[in-house]
Formats: sequence, structure tokens, C-alpha cells
Amino acid sequence: MKNLTVITHPLIQQNLTRLRDQATQPEEFRRALGEVAALMVYEATRTFATERVTVQTPLEKTRGVKLRREVLLVPVLRAGLGMLDPILRVIPHARVGFIGLKRNEHTLEAMTYHKSLPEDLSGFEIILMDPMLATGGSAVSALDLMAERKARRVRLVSLLAAPEGIKFVNAHYPAVPIFTAALDRKLNDKGYIVPGLGDAGDRLFGV
Repeated sequence: MKNLTVITHPLIQQNLTRLRDQATQPEEFRRALGEVAALMVYEATRTFATERVTVQTPLEKTRGVKLRREVLLVPVLRAGLGMLDPILRVIPHARVGFIGLKRNEHTLEAMTYHKSLPEDLSGFEIILMDPMLATGGSAVSALDLMAERKARRVRLVSLLAAPEGIKFVNAHYPAVPIFTAALDRKLNDKGYIVPGLGDAGDRLFGV
């Protein structure tokens, strides 16, 4: 599978275990998801382009770096909201866009109901956030919307992924890097990741 990074850091895997547990209540689920998202973003941003700058310390001038491009965080509503604030704490200067997608439970296709993005995305480093990469339909729909606005550098960060979803994204956007905490076994006949953790949005918000 192309451009797939499975992040096996022990702190991520410990929190993932709590997220999988059906006994974990929404408050704990939100906290664990936030911790995983904050840890995953370090790996996802490792290859961000930087440029050299000079800074004056209290003692003398020295060389340092800054990010070459502006960062745009794009959570897929609604479950992606659980990843937004923790990542914003790591990248507080980032801008935020939103894409609202709802899955048709009969066809499993993603339907867009909201989008709020800059008109020109060509100059951004973009992190697309969706906790579950299942069929891949939502991810590809979001990537389509961003491609229409000339997005060139997009990274997809998902808590869990299914092989079917990875292959679907690879088929449509082979250059997009995918970061996940676990590659699960398969999708069931309802399009849910197995073993998975259930519906991330329902568990995040309690409804």
C-alpha cells in the first residue's frame, strides 16, 4: 500500500486500546482521541518544508528555521472535530477549514453538506483529519473538493484505517501520504471497520 505510515508509538497504542473499548465513555473517548491526534501530528508534519532564518537571542544572533508554507487544518465533520483542538494546540498558527460529509447508509457513498475552505489552496500544507478511513469515500470526496481549489500538499491523518479505504485513496490520489494508528482487518457488510471502535462520531459526542 502506497504512502502509508502506521504509527506504533506506545502512547498512541495505549490510547487506541482505550478508544476501542466499548466501555469507554464519551468524556474519556474525547480525551484519548485528542491525545492520539496530538501525538500523530508530529509524525505527519515531519516532512514539512522549512527555510533558514536568523534570530537575535539575548546573547547573540543565531540561525534557526521556520515553516516555509502556511498550515491549513481540515477536519471532516463531525468526527474530525475531535482531532482539531489538540492539533491546534501543537500548531496554534494554523488556519482551519471545514468539510461536512455524510455517508449514505444504503450506498455507502459520501454526500457533501458543507465546505468552508480558502479559494486557493496551492500555497498551503494541508492536514486532512478524519478518525476513520473505512471505504475511503469520504476521504476521496474531501480530496476532490480540495483538488478543485488547487491543493498540492495534503496529508491524511486517520485514527484507524481499513485496507479497502487505503486502496481506494491510493487509486484516486496515489501521492497523498496517509498516517494512521492501526490498519485493521477489513470492512463488514455495513462498511464499518473491523475490529474498529464503532462509530467515532457517536462515541465522541454521545449521540
